[in-house]
Amino acid sequence: MIATARQHEKGKGFIDRDKLYGMLERPAPTEGGLDEILNRARRLKGLSLDDVASLLAVGDTAQIRKIMDCAHYVKEEIYGKRLVLFAPVYTGNVCDNNCVYCAFRKSNTSLRRKILTMDEIGREARVLLREGHKRVLLICGETAQNDTDYMCDAIRTVYRVREGGHYVRRINLELAPMEVADFARLKAEKIGTYVCFQETYDPEMYKKYHPKGTPKADYEYRVTVMDRAMEGGVNDVGLGVLFGLADYRFETLAIMEHAAHLEALFGCGPHTVSFPRIEPAENAPLASHVPHPVGDDDFKKIIAIVRIAMPYTGIILSTRENEQMRTELYNYGVSQISAGSRVNPGAYGDEAEATGSQFALGDHRSLDEVIASVVDKGYIPSFCTGCYRMGRVGNDFMDLAKPGLIKQYCMPNAVFTFEEYLNDFASPATKASGGKLVKELVAGLGDEALKGRMKRALDEIDAGKRDIYF
Repeated sequence: MIATARQHEKGKGFIDRDKLYGMLERPAPTEGGLDEILNRARRLKGLSLDDVASLLAVGDTAQIRKIMDCAHYVKEEIYGKRLVLFAPVYTGNVCDNNCVYCAFRKSNTSLRRKILTMDEIGREARVLLREGHKRVLLICGETAQNDTDYMCDAIRTVYRVREGGHYVRRINLELAPMEVADFARLKAEKIGTYVCFQETYDPEMYKKYHPKGTPKADYEYRVTVMDRAMEGGVNDVGLGVLFGLADYRFETLAIMEHAAHLEALFGCGPHTVSFPRIEPAENAPLASHVPHPVGDDDFKKIIAIVRIAMPYTGIILSTRENEQMRTELYNYGVSQISAGSRVNPGAYGDEAEATGSQFALGDHRSLDEVIASVVDKGYIPSFCTGCYRMGRVGNDFMDLAKPGLIKQYCMPNAVFTFEEYLNDFASPATKASGGKLVKELVAGLGDEALKGRMKRALDEIDAGKRDIYF
């Protein structure tokens, strides 16, 4: 189907390329100006586009340290010690596009291709359930073979899988742009967040990197996808770019503009923002010659700035990044990570039958190894899906998050899902360290009524009850 003129018109024009590049010319703020911006950020109300442009101009090491410290404060105030975990499930690597940074590109004839059957998708889900996962992201190449009918079948297949009494509690989707009616169908299948990366918000660069593929080569169709998703009833959407395609400062400002656009039209901005950098990819020319590389220090600064600018938006970091980078960024903004990931179809169920990967992984650890590291840093690994199932999504979630009321649900639910993991899946060492952390967090609660409720729920979990959430 072709997008209606009304749908295109609603989204058209909210990315002003000249304006955003012009904002990159401004100087870094004075020490006093920086303090004013960061003091505003500490009020947990977010920042303006002008504020973000000023922060992006900061290059002084001591000033960047101030930004990082502010991001740590905001992260702790809103998210506490929670870190949400999920795993991607690639249902196929067949793709009609020819994106010059991706191994799935159509012209890569050396890649072994496959689209999983429903039985194979079910097998992938079973393996993840045996490891302890509860949240998955379904993702695939962009092709007509992965149409809405196929994805609806895949969603139903994953939700039906039962493994030792365990089941996937929430499915998020990262799919090609589609029409309002398609999103309405996906919403009816009880999806969580719909994710779609713009890749780059620079329309001129976008054309250069996407020479073929319909509708991938259509910048306007892609940049307006979240309008159609939200019109179709999807409450939570996730933004993202592939850092390295254009100036990271431009991309960061564009993410802010996209979030403001959604807030203005639908009363709610993005639920998440993802931060992938270009990684090596088979027969993808741009992957070995990144046009606008983002170094580690700038990458940390980006995430810290977005955390304080959009304090209630989840920040996702995938296994593209290595263990050291991921661990450090827990402190400065990241609230969700993938763990034990595979980025090729069939890789969980049978490694011998696995097909080609989209990109090279930076973190090869198992789920239990990631969890052990998270616990070691004092964070509670969370598989929580309570807000989705209680209807605390979209505007309703933000209404609770902004005054700080969401904490009364998020922290307990994170602990409950972690207690399940410790009982059912954890290695002995992880069970010991994780159990100690749970006891410390509950003991440290100032709310005695909540502490009592949590202790009773934890006793029920230890006695065998599962899927408890407030």
